[in-house]
Amino acid sequence: MEKILVTGSNGQLGSELRILSEKYPQFEWIFADRTQLSLDNLSILEDQLDADSPDIIVNCAAYTAVDKAESEEELADTINHLAVGILADWSSKNNSKLIHVSTDYVFDGTSSTALTENAPTNPINVYGATKLAGEQLCLQKNPEAIILRTSWVYSGFGNNFVKTMSRLMIERDTLSVVNDQIGSPTYAADLAQAIITIITHSNWTGGIYNFSNEGEISWYEFALAIKEIGGYTCEVSGIPSSSYPTPAKRPAYSLLDKSKIKKEFQVAVPNYKESLKVMMSL
Repeated sequence: MEKILVTGSNGQLGSELRILSEKYPQFEWIFADRTQLSLDNLSILEDQLDADSPDIIVNCAAYTAVDKAESEEELADTINHLAVGILADWSSKNNSKLIHVSTDYVFDGTSSTALTENAPTNPINVYGATKLAGEQLCLQKNPEAIILRTSWVYSGFGNNFVKTMSRLMIERDTLSVVNDQIGSPTYAADLAQAIITIITHSNWTGGIYNFSNEGEISWYEFALAIKEIGGYTCEVSGIPSSSYPTPAKRPAYSLLDKSKIKKEFQVAVPNYKESLKVMMSL
């Protein structure tokens, strides 16, 4: 029986994988949170991997506080870059498969067409820079690893845009949301299913793949969809990013092209609104 180790098991994606894992009893699942597998403590990471000895590693752990990363660069780099190198190196030496989750923030947002896996990277914040460094080190140490770039992740777990908007739309009469950042949301349950589709597929082809839900929208349009599905009466208006300054810059355009993952692994990619309805009905 193959053993699958899921890091960052209490996050949005790890939590969704835990739910889905019950449908796949042919695997032995190990769900490790930050106390059981510490990506910020590199000196013991290899020993912890030796102890679990997984056949497949799904790395959902990351430093994801995008604005905080601007002032905590060293910690973000340890978790998003250096620790990933250790996971990749260990998986390569132990003939273990590795799926590592990355981000659309490796791009600078200047494109106007959906970004393929080969599009030039040029991160504009610390978080994106540490995630890109992690990708590069991952493939350097283990060219057979699979990297999944995703964007705008939300779920019923943890803190995310959908839960924040739903709460604010109940609490407030009016709300302003940026309307000049374009991309597509990702329901973590869909990404979790994509990961299991890859694991159970007959082929394993290493490299970078994109996954987000279908649709090209702004955060403002995403908020409108949340309002519509939730039946909220709050008035939502669109504003430019310049009216809502944050410590870390965001890419203005980060829509991901999903052709490669569909072709290689026959992964289903639901429309963002259908998935939003599913999550909001739970």
